[in-house]
Amino acid sequence: MTSLVLVRHGQSQWNLENRFTGWVDVGLTAEGVREAKKAGKLVAKAGIEFDAAFTSYQRRAIKTLWLSLEAAEQFHIPVTKDWRLNERHYGGLTGLNKQETRDKHGDEQVHIWRRSFDTPPPQIDMENEFHPSKDSKYAQIDPTELPTGESLKITCERVLPYFKGQIVPFIRANNNIIISAHGNSLRAILKELFDVADKDIPGFEFPTGNPLLIEFEDGTLDIKSAKYLDKKRAKDLPEIGTV
Repeated sequence: MTSLVLVRHGQSQWNLENRFTGWVDVGLTAEGVREAKKAGKLVAKAGIEFDAAFTSYQRRAIKTLWLSLEAAEQFHIPVTKDWRLNERHYGGLTGLNKQETRDKHGDEQVHIWRRSFDTPPPQIDMENEFHPSKDSKYAQIDPTELPTGESLKITCERVLPYFKGQIVPFIRANNNIIISAHGNSLRAILKELFDVADKDIPGFEFPTGNPLLIEFEDGTLDIKSAKYLDKKRAKDLPEIGTV
């Protein structure tokens, strides 16, 4: 069988502060570092040996990958970083405290922005300090491609062509892969692999720093099993089907 491990970055500073993070490049907390190291130890205990790794352009995912691979004693494997694995862009909500946003706009509206599949948040203003054009790491990317506020649907439209074009061929060639990314970019991959309906995918949560091991029949995307390696922090998974 071929293994794919999906790991959401460890707890970030803005996770702790309950703020909409999206594309803001915040770091891990001490707890996030601990979670990332534990993820690597769980991988080692499961006996998984990777051939390649993929991550986003964001430090919380990159550092989680580094720490996990170090703990698993697999620091040598090739790593590919791509901005299309970045978190969903929260537009004009970026940086805001989630509870204060609920108090201002109401629970129902914030729930729609956060948990609907196809309703994007307000677009971020060009003058906002968190606009992606102000971050030098995206200077070489066509500005028209940079998101300014994404629904989960739009996030899927960004993540999935990259996943199918650049990562799936590795899996079909029987390479064991780890992807360190974000709650919503990983939801997009989960949606694709398990063929989850649009209305259902927002309800699936990825716990921080808990590796999700998906095993495929060799040469295919036929899922044989799927489980979180830390059972105590596991979340519900979709039913296994065949893509």
